[in-house]
Amino acid sequence: MTDDSSRSSKRALDPIDRIAEVLFGLIMVLTFTGSLSVAEAGREDVRLMLIGALGCNLAWGLIDALLYLMGCIADRARRITMFRAVRKAADQNAAHRLLSEALPPVVASIMQPAEFDSLHQRLKELPEPPERASLNKEDLKGALGVFLLVFFSTLPVVVPFILMHNAKPALRVSNAIAIVMLFLAGWAFGRLIGRRPWVVGVSMVVLGLILVALTMALGG
Repeated sequence: MTDDSSRSSKRALDPIDRIAEVLFGLIMVLTFTGSLSVAEAGREDVRLMLIGALGCNLAWGLIDALLYLMGCIADRARRITMFRAVRKAADQNAAHRLLSEALPPVVASIMQPAEFDSLHQRLKELPEPPERASLNKEDLKGALGVFLLVFFSTLPVVVPFILMHNAKPALRVSNAIAIVMLFLAGWAFGRLIGRRPWVVGVSMVVLGLILVALTMALGG
């Protein structure tokens, strides 16, 4: 319940978060590559597409990093507020209720009154928390990680347009890379949630392509 810098680092490296950031970056860049008309595209069209794709993901990477930092400080402020509330609880019943709200439901459901009392007493013996929540080095590292994940997840998809002069084969290679990346992200997600990885991988490819189509249809 007190401030813990390692907790921020652990959250930044959460596998689900990493997969989500990669998917976000892929979908964003696919809306640009998918809008390219290979029948009419020249080098200038490809250059503009590359600038748009990389620039958009650069911007969204920065926004995502900022939102991550906002989430860190909001979560830390909430924990400090809860910590103070437990320490200043008027009676044991109030302390038990606050502790129950702070703990995971499964853990809270098996806690005995004596255990709540013991936890309450130990919290009261801890040093006073900081006056206000603030960011730390681990939070900044996490934000940088978020930015890099969003931005660099676009690079494999746009590299064919940089290395190949003909837009048509470059688009085919780019789409193949994107499909593989979507499948691998789904495979990893499937393993994390205990489902068949290949089924989730295929589903992720389908879902990703649908989201790209919707984004493009809505003017994204």
